[in-house]
Amino acid sequence: MTDTEFMDRAESVLRAIETCCDRLNEESDVDIDNQRVGGMVTLVFRDRSQIVVNLQKPLHEIWLAARSGGYHYKFDGQSWMDTKGHGEFFAGLSRDASAQAGTRLEFRV
Repeated sequence: MTDTEFMDRAESVLRAIETCCDRLNEESDVDIDNQRVGGMVTLVFRDRSQIVVNLQKPLHEIWLAARSGGYHYKFDGQSWMDTKGHGEFFAGLSRDASAQAGTRLEFRV
């Protein structure tokens, strides 16, 4: 994958996260504050805990940091998959965001 292809795919992930936060805030009282600076999105929950998603352009990876730990995702041709076998990106983000928000949340493309 070229750097341009990585950035196109990875940017669409960041946009999807922002869109999902807007949808979740409209549909529920979850109140996720999402802040984007360049290639990084920070989600802040009511309890002030955070999830940080950032792009690692040299490695062509998306990194996710949450209470549960840090995860690295690479595009496998169809999905962003954890490099250590922990599953797909949006499933992991949904799991960690749900745990930190205290309610079931679904992030998706």
